Amino acid sequence: MADLPNKARVVIIGGGVVGCSVAYHLTKKGWKDVVLLERKQLTSGTTWHAAGLIAQLRATANMTKLAKYSQELYGDLEAETGVATGFKRCGSITVALTEERKEEIFRQAAMARAFGVEVEEISPAEVKAKYEHLNIDDVTAGVYLPLDGQGDPANIALALAKGARQRGAVVKERIKVTNIAKQGRKVTGVDWISDDGAEQGHIECDMIVNCAGMWGHEVGKMAGVNVPLQACEHFYIVTEAIQGLTQMPVLRVPDECAYYKEDAGKILLGAFEPKSKPWGMNGISDSFEFDQLPEDFDHFEPILEAACNRVPMLGEAGIHTFFNGPESFTPDDAYHLGLAPEMDNVWVAAGFNSIGIQSAGGAGMALAEWMDDGEKPFDLGDVDISRMQPFQGNKSYLVERASETLGLLYADHFPYRQKATSRGVRRTPFHEHLKGQGGVFGELAGWERANWFARDGQKAEYEYSWKRQNFFDNVADEHNAVRTNVGMYDMSSFGKIRVEGPDACAFMNFVGGGQYDVPVGKIVYTQFLNSRAGIEADVTVTRMSETAYLVVTPAATRLADETWMRRNQGNFNVVITDVTAGEGVLAVMGPKARELMNLVSPNDFSNEANPFGTAQEIELGMGLARVHRVTYVGELGWEIYVSSDMAGHAFEALHAAGQDLGMKLCGMHMMDTCRIEKGFRHFGHDITSEDHVLEAGLGFAVKTDKADFIGRDAVLRKKETGLQNRLVQFKLTDPEPLLYHNEPILRDGEIVGFLSSGAYGHHLGGAMGLGYVPCPGEKPADVLGSTYEIDVMGTRVKAEASLKPMYDPKSERVKV
Repeated sequence: MADLPNKARVVIIGGGVVGCSVAYHLTKKGWKDVVLLERKQLTSGTTWHAAGLIAQLRATANMTKLAKYSQELYGDLEAETGVATGFKRCGSITVALTEERKEEIFRQAAMARAFGVEVEEISPAEVKAKYEHLNIDDVTAGVYLPLDGQGDPANIALALAKGARQRGAVVKERIKVTNIAKQGRKVTGVDWISDDGAEQGHIECDMIVNCAGMWGHEVGKMAGVNVPLQACEHFYIVTEAIQGLTQMPVLRVPDECAYYKEDAGKILLGAFEPKSKPWGMNGISDSFEFDQLPEDFDHFEPILEAACNRVPMLGEAGIHTFFNGPESFTPDDAYHLGLAPEMDNVWVAAGFNSIGIQSAGGAGMALAEWMDDGEKPFDLGDVDISRMQPFQGNKSYLVERASETLGLLYADHFPYRQKATSRGVRRTPFHEHLKGQGGVFGELAGWERANWFARDGQKAEYEYSWKRQNFFDNVADEHNAVRTNVGMYDMSSFGKIRVEGPDACAFMNFVGGGQYDVPVGKIVYTQFLNSRAGIEADVTVTRMSETAYLVVTPAATRLADETWMRRNQGNFNVVITDVTAGEGVLAVMGPKARELMNLVSPNDFSNEANPFGTAQEIELGMGLARVHRVTYVGELGWEIYVSSDMAGHAFEALHAAGQDLGMKLCGMHMMDTCRIEKGFRHFGHDITSEDHVLEAGLGFAVKTDKADFIGRDAVLRKKETGLQNRLVQFKLTDPEPLLYHNEPILRDGEIVGFLSSGAYGHHLGGAMGLGYVPCPGEKPADVLGSTYEIDVMGTRVKAEASLKPMYDPKSERVKV
């Protein structure tokens, strides 16, 4: 085909709204040789039948930033391209039908203010005034966002495509990519064939972007990368024209799984039903183009019945269209964006979980900046595809999980809510032991982890609420055991990456901010930094031998952290190996931890033989283990690494010996409540790729006096220019309210930020949080000299503030 080039800088695969946005934003960055290939017509997969709701507020600050960018972009696109996008800011209302949902949406409203989104909590009567057709009999409250909007999905995509073309992009329809050529960790080009089979060819390229939507999984396999997503059926109806119906805000009634949009005098009613219908499990027909799926009125009927009660005019209006079309969903309801971990030039933007229109503008902008600069423009951990585990591409797993994730969009978003489907895939060596002792499990990155332990006679399951949940007192008891006696918990899910080879020490000193030229057995707490000294990983590193290190990472970021090391390996002669499954890990923590260790091992656990921050090989029971004297809960203790074959024996020996000491089995929730009292940072919340290591209060872990390392210059610059923000620890003075994260921080009455994490400090007697406070030109005393409050569901609660850990600020307890 004469008008398709033989070479390109980038080939974008997929011409839905996301692919068009990526092309638009790359050309806006000045990229030439941008080629977008669409197998059929632009928008013919999912985009054309999207509802076109454009909301600003998302679950985190950066996701909100991207959504806000989308609606601003769509407002200007028509003037730039001449293509009408149908974008209008009609506002949106979300209503609650229960007190629990009221708390959720009011907490979201408080969060919106912290994120700079215009929002208003409104009463049922005020809801009625803004949406006169609504039955408010059981409405408890509403939240109104005046700048939310709606648009024409297909035309938004076509406008983006036209903008890309105007700046030189080649956008070609009816060209299917049939193969992706690879060499090592790089793709070298794509093979294509025309829709009629008459022509075919090859485009050599520097990189590709997988924007293939519900085909993203299949295209990912061609490129050698894992893109876990599954198509599901998504239903809506459109009424006949309703006389006198004028423009209304978008209405969401999540307690009835429904959303409503007025469009051209008709009402569109859509649903995110609790149990969805996965589709296309055996592949998607090659002829799929603007296709609809068979009607299933029985499946939709409960939603429609509730809707006719909620908006009575629906019961009198005829149904013009009953629509069923496929959309793709991911295992965690967050989309996939970024550089795929398996390859060095394969980018992904797919799996948008029914929010593709409101996300496409921001996602395209963020990805284009990332591709252009080689670094994320800001923290994208929520959607970074490297969060996905390899097993999550398993089709059986995806089909089962997708039956739940669509419905979770409108489910109550309770704190600590666990997925119910696709469970039990990854289990630690201690799983059955913990289950038999009342362990209640949550799931993270596929790992089953005991989060808390039920008492005798107590149901070993979650009962969700925004108030104190059924495990609150259990966690308080576990917390107390670790603070005053001894507790034991399972840390086997944490990632374990072995780095070995002649250049191991030099490589670690380049990739990490700490000093790793230390004696064998020494443990170094450290960060991997990017060029801006933002935190890419938060790890502990143990020198195992002269030529080997063990890097321990959070469970959810193991793949991302391993990928970061591989991408920065350069010419260092090292081998990087994931050894997570090879060892089980039990943490024994508390004032009586040494006493327990002495009961199960003849080795010396004294400060002289095994000081804090060192590891040693020991005998344990009748087996062997390695103990690391470190802590994430702020107490004397050891992390016990034992090969998987001896793990069961190690647990039984420790558990039996602990009975005489009153040792308590503990879960991950306890670890979180203890670490927040100690002010320990949580990666992904308190520290991310955009948080400077010095502003995070972790300067002690960075050694600028060693040879060059990634981020060193940015650390030195910040030392010269001073901190713009400080991570502050807060504790509410009222012991009753609960904190989770994203609650606004008020300094002297003004919102200055939001909590990056929150939990209950059971020992200190109040809810606690961490959050960044702007402080340009200020000394620590200036920061602490202010009055602080935290906005909890619209109520301002006084808070104590500290730059040092409120619990054991000198860390005396860990070193006794």
